[in-house]
Amino acid sequence: MSNHYETVFIMTPVLSDDQMKETVKKIKKLLKDKKAEIIFEDNWGLKKLAYPIKKLSTGFYYLIEFKAEGDIVAELELMYKREERILRFLTVALDKHAVAYNEKKRQKAAESKAVKENV
Repeated sequence: MSNHYETVFIMTPVLSDDQMKETVKKIKKLLKDKKAEIIFEDNWGLKKLAYPIKKLSTGFYYLIEFKAEGDIVAELELMYKREERILRFLTVALDKHAVAYNEKKRQKAAESKAVKENV
């Protein structure tokens, strides 16, 4: 049985757009190689950090929601630690309520986007 997870990672702000995409692609490849099903991903863009990390005050935030076996988290986090482009990361297991909340949130976003496109 697979679990639902959500992982957010912060990449260093000095990356070019291509380097950022390359880093995300690397993480998604690990997930796919381990038979994870990527449900949703969202590039939050450049944001101010709550506190400086390695003397940096901003970072590129990225979120991936996926379904996978539990042993994938250790491998994913090991990859994060080895990747010098990643400043911080957090992976959490989602319970059924969080999964339902995320689905509802995505549905509302899609509906509001559809309304804006029809205006």
